[in-house]
Amino acid sequence: MAEPVLYSFRRCPYAMRARLALVVSGTACELREVKLSDKPQAMLDASPKGTVPVLVLEGGAVVDESLDVMRWALSQTDPEGWLERDDAALVAENDGPFKQALDRYKYPNRYDDCDPLPHRERGAEFLRLLDERLAKGGQLCGDRRGLADAAIFPFVRQFANHDRDWFDALPFAHVHRWLAGHLDSPLFKTVMQREKPWQPGDAPVAMAL
Repeated sequence: MAEPVLYSFRRCPYAMRARLALVVSGTACELREVKLSDKPQAMLDASPKGTVPVLVLEGGAVVDESLDVMRWALSQTDPEGWLERDDAALVAENDGPFKQALDRYKYPNRYDDCDPLPHRERGAEFLRLLDERLAKGGQLCGDRRGLADAAIFPFVRQFANHDRDWFDALPFAHVHRWLAGHLDSPLFKTVMQREKPWQPGDAPVAMAL
């Protein structure tokens, strides 16, 4: 295997943040887009838990947690100093309570007797915390984007898109500016390349850098 293989799903926020770190680090990968309802056996053989992202390194080692993919890529090369702008506690708050609120707000039918509105309000409390952080420097750990921003904004994007009119009316000017800046960035546009789902025998597709 000449370069790492990344199994990914374009719209998944976990896969999105992994791709952000891989691209900003300049790590060349073969990109294999996954159809979640028909996961390729090669991915399941590499990572039986069956969730994206899955990064298969040269030699066969597997990295199958998104934050681990980010930190692996940035440990190879970190041209923007993302590892210096990390906040493990804030990312854990995103991945735990905020993600739980997001899921119950966006997919209430998956949960018994779930009223989405209280979960939307809990999500908004996290956005309030982010807004206070962003007021200090424009990004979550200062005035330049870093690992914390890339790890969190894909989930805020998903939260925002569920009811954009409601989100846009929230009084969090710093969050709105921050999210818009990341969504408009060349980096984000690069990682959102569209590819058809991978099948065995397909010609390799290079992840855009």
